[in-house]
Amino acid sequence: MSLDASPGRDADAIRAGIAARFERLPLSRWHVTVRIVIGVVTFFEAFDQLLIAYAMPELRQEWHLTDGDATAVLTIGSLGMLIGALFSGRMADRIGRVKIIAICIGVSGLSSLALAMSPSPSPFMALRFVQGLAIGGEVPVAATFISEITRSFKRGRFVLLYELVFPAGLTIGAVAAAWIVPALGWRWMYAVAAVPGLLCILVQRTVPESPRWLADRGRMQEAEATMDLIEAKVAAATGAPLPPVPTLATVSPNSTNSTNATSTTGTGGTAVATTGATATSRPTSPATPAEAAATGVKGLFTGRYRRRTLVIGALWFTGYFVNYGITSWLPTIYGKQYGLSLSDALMYSTVTSVAGFFGCLLVALTVDLIGRRKVFAFFLGGAAALLIVLGVLGARTPVQVLVWTSLAAVCFFGSNICLYLYTPELYPTRMRALGCSVGGALNRLGVILGPVLVGAIYAGGGQVSAVFVTLGGVALVGALAATFFAEETTNRPLEEVSP
Repeated sequence: MSLDASPGRDADAIRAGIAARFERLPLSRWHVTVRIVIGVVTFFEAFDQLLIAYAMPELRQEWHLTDGDATAVLTIGSLGMLIGALFSGRMADRIGRVKIIAICIGVSGLSSLALAMSPSPSPFMALRFVQGLAIGGEVPVAATFISEITRSFKRGRFVLLYELVFPAGLTIGAVAAAWIVPALGWRWMYAVAAVPGLLCILVQRTVPESPRWLADRGRMQEAEATMDLIEAKVAAATGAPLPPVPTLATVSPNSTNSTNATSTTGTGGTAVATTGATATSRPTSPATPAEAAATGVKGLFTGRYRRRTLVIGALWFTGYFVNYGITSWLPTIYGKQYGLSLSDALMYSTVTSVAGFFGCLLVALTVDLIGRRKVFAFFLGGAAALLIVLGVLGARTPVQVLVWTSLAAVCFFGSNICLYLYTPELYPTRMRALGCSVGGALNRLGVILGPVLVGAIYAGGGQVSAVFVTLGGVALVGALAATFFAEETTNRPLEEVSP
């Protein structure tokens, strides 16, 4: 903790004041600019992540890969992402969100360039692992940062419209790969993906550090100076004075949220209007002493945070197990099972990715209306039903697979994107990035095991219909976990949800 930290209640007042000052900021060009800069970074991380599925048919032919070799090449990057996610959260809680984001995009770009020149499977796999560390590290930290600069009202729509860049990156990567790989070869795709590594410079120069994180680390003067800068940029962008600073109401177990309007004096003599964010969910009880002191990995399993960690872990794992179990193998299944040409197999797979993007857009536009918990329950439940029906029908034709997996993709893509909104809401600033990174690690575990299971069933001579029934069962587990154990966080300030 730095020397400018104020002791005791003064430090607490500054932290509360920063949270309240974010609550009064209207959406402005500054928010959109930061969202675009971080969003472009996340876009290209998604772009990089999917390339391996579209390069795989050519890699198998060029390097004579067996099914086991192909599975190893597919999953080694995901192993890197798992480890990167675990370490990035802890580092982001220690040295800052923006620094970690910039480092990750730089490493990812350099790795893509080296992958384009890779001569054989062994160095290719090693580089995929390094790139995985960067991609797995950047995505959860970026989600944490965007949540920390956003007010509670309609936070879901704002954050998820940013998060759309990830499935957009997957979709555009799929479209680009479907054209470039057959025409120019897989190396050109990785060469193109290396260019965005230069964005690490743009991030460092244009994006301020999270004031919430600065205050939590005891760097109060920096936190207030950064908050002043953000407020000045928002005021300049809107061309109007900012609204009064609200006081975030203290919520007791028996209280309800409302929109009261009184006037008090805030930090530094600022006039403060007391308002509460409108919410329909059950208010959160004050933190117990153990919860208030909770930090690090142990803190994720202290008090209320234990249940939250288990629930989001289940949702991350099941959602991405299904997602990558399907999308990683679809091009190969279309080619080997149904005899489609490379270009047709890639195009069919692209349709499924495009459908998933529309599922993400649907969730982004409705999540503040229907709530986080219902999104997970309905969308994962829908994916389960669709995949089980496809399995029962026997997946006899490629068109049948295309239709049913595309409908399922609307559901599991939509559910998965909501996790990037929901997870940061469940933890306080001192361990928010760590909580997101643990969720990201369970994500990567699902990303690894999903393709491995599909590969085991498919390469082992099992019917392709058994693949879809199995993945439908996994989606059903996630839907049940959300229905019975997930908490609602819609339109509630971060400090209220996670005291």
